[in-house]
Amino acid sequence: MEYSIRNCEPSDLPKLVILCQKHAEYEKANYSPEGKEAKLKEALFSKHPKLFCLVVATKETIVGYVSYTFDFSTWDAATFIYMDCFFLEEETRGFGIGEVLIDKLKQIGTEKNCINIQWQTPQFNERAIKFYNRIGGKGKDKVRFTLDL
Repeated sequence: MEYSIRNCEPSDLPKLVILCQKHAEYEKANYSPEGKEAKLKEALFSKHPKLFCLVVATKETIVGYVSYTFDFSTWDAATFIYMDCFFLEEETRGFGIGEVLIDKLKQIGTEKNCINIQWQTPQFNERAIKFYNRIGGKGKDKVRFTLDL
């Protein structure tokens, strides 16, 4: 499979919203695409971006993405990458693309003096958990809470 990994571009946003919706469906989460393109544009492409995103591009379209932020750990007193979303279309899984994306994030984290990459996945996502364990990720049992404002 021929693909490239590059930074998300404004022209990718309509497809990125579709991939976000597929990702949410895969994780059995609610998602509304309404207004997301404009909000992602602001978060990714403003003078001081809040979000960063790499996409997996083929000649025709994008088939996956990883989005991330830089955060600070009080306990470690150091910066880390928080991998917010990581998704590949079903037909692109199993080609090693995920490992290439993670390697790219590791490279970015090293360049930015981050101490680690942190992320989460639902307990039922056994395929992802197996992948994360295989690449050296270490799971921690915690319960994530959300408080709507």
